[in-house]
Amino acid sequence: MTREAISTGGAPAAIGPYSQAIATDGFVFCSGQLGLDPATGDLLDGIEAQAERAMLNLRSVLDAAGVTFEDVVKTTIFLADMGDFAVVNAIYGRFMPDPPPARSTVQVAGLPKGGRVEIEVIARHA
Repeated sequence: MTREAISTGGAPAAIGPYSQAIATDGFVFCSGQLGLDPATGDLLDGIEAQAERAMLNLRSVLDAAGVTFEDVVKTTIFLADMGDFAVVNAIYGRFMPDPPPARSTVQVAGLPKGGRVEIEVIARHA
């Protein structure tokens, strides 16, 4: 098995011992993305802006790996408040193809930097 680290300036740099994504055996495993501006590392204000930025960050990582949202087979959304579900769901839905990938959504006690949403995906090379 070979593992290739995926990295792009279009998404925030990893701030710990992890990669933005790992490609292996035809799959791309993307680390969770928050609503951080990749240029400044600052968390955007509001759930709408954070959800949109998280999806844009993911798109950049997927692009760097040579895949798109069309190739995503599984996603997980982490919410600091399940009350944000409808807003995040609507934004997420604008990025995902039909049929959409399998997905789990969970409420968590907290997210890094006080984020309100974090999204991770798994994609498969076509």
